[in-house]
Amino acid sequence: MYQKNVLDNGLRVLTTSMPHTRSVGVAILTGVGSRYEGERERGISHFIEHMMFKGTPRRPTAQHIAEAIEGLGGVINASTDSEVTTYWAKVAHHHLPFALDVLVDMFRNSKFDPQEIDKEREVIIQEICRMMDMPESWVHSLIGELLWPNHPVGWDTAGTRESVTGITRQDILDYIDRGYLPRNTVISLAGNLDADRVTEQINQALGSWKSAPAPEFIAAADPAPGPSWRIEFRETEQTHLCLAVRGLPANHPERFTLRILNVLLGEGMSSRLFLEIREKRGLAYSVGSYTSSLRDTGAMVLYAGVPPQKAGDVVTAMLEQLDLLKAKEAPAAEVTKAKEFTKGRILLRMEDTFANAAWFGQQEVLDQPVLTVDQVVQHLDAVTAADIQQMAQRLFSRGALNLAIIGPFKDELAFADRLQL
Repeated sequence: MYQKNVLDNGLRVLTTSMPHTRSVGVAILTGVGSRYEGERERGISHFIEHMMFKGTPRRPTAQHIAEAIEGLGGVINASTDSEVTTYWAKVAHHHLPFALDVLVDMFRNSKFDPQEIDKEREVIIQEICRMMDMPESWVHSLIGELLWPNHPVGWDTAGTRESVTGITRQDILDYIDRGYLPRNTVISLAGNLDADRVTEQINQALGSWKSAPAPEFIAAADPAPGPSWRIEFRETEQTHLCLAVRGLPANHPERFTLRILNVLLGEGMSSRLFLEIREKRGLAYSVGSYTSSLRDTGAMVLYAGVPPQKAGDVVTAMLEQLDLLKAKEAPAAEVTKAKEFTKGRILLRMEDTFANAAWFGQQEVLDQPVLTVDQVVQHLDAVTAADIQQMAQRLFSRGALNLAIIGPFKDELAFADRLQL
């Protein structure tokens, strides 16, 4: 269980005691990401995440910040997604006060030196170019654009070369002023810690941080009627494709059913997609599925990397598996296996202190009811084969399909017949 304290300015502090551990994970989560950006500032959330590591008045350079944590044998990192930016560290438990001081110093006192901004701008542009040169990664950006066309939810988190080039220091400061706010931020800690002591340290460091209303985002529009597809021509040896439908929001009551459905369909080497497409037919080396969920929308994505001449067969095989889930309840043994797979992966992950901090912090910053692992396990156990079939029937209609392909195909209609249009 976790303990929650809310400071006077609205900053939420979550502490999870794990006295048997020798480490502590600390996460500062702020509830802004790429979906809060305007067209001109695409990528600014990710840009800010990079710049937070470039120096403060007390720790003037990136080297000072890195050595502060790595010199203790700890780990420090960050991530940006559509709705949350997370800064985190994991250290031996007796180093917690120092690690927390480093994270707070970065989070509140970064200098955003103009020269460092210009250097990091080039680094991020190279990151974007690298991703574009990796079709197995870029195809996931393409499917996002199909699922949410002309909307920030569908934009790549890193932005574009043009948008990153145009971001100024003042843009960064303005974005932080409107997005990095105490009422929009959660500090979550887990491990061998004293909850009262760490909460007091946070209060002393951030209690005077001025509050303001949290920013709002543009709601995701309803999907356009009919299927959509996009083919990006490249002379590649392997074709990369994503077949996707809109999914469920993060707090949807049936999200546990979707989670089991995804495991059954495409997560792991005993999933239907893996067994049918790789093991039985030998059509692909890499194949699987995943889900994503946001405050008001979500997605379910099937992915495969295949020889170009077999891409059409893989699309057909994927559709056959979706149709099978719609037409027939999964056998009880298969449903049980999917549940145990899901529960086991959660339980194994939760032995880590940072995973615990992120588990509670992520739910809290997105204003979800914060569920413990045991509560989630109960929800997963309650999923039935009939629930899974009904979910498949709800999501996998032909008119809801979106197909993104990167490979040596010049005909935009090359896969229209495979989608049964």
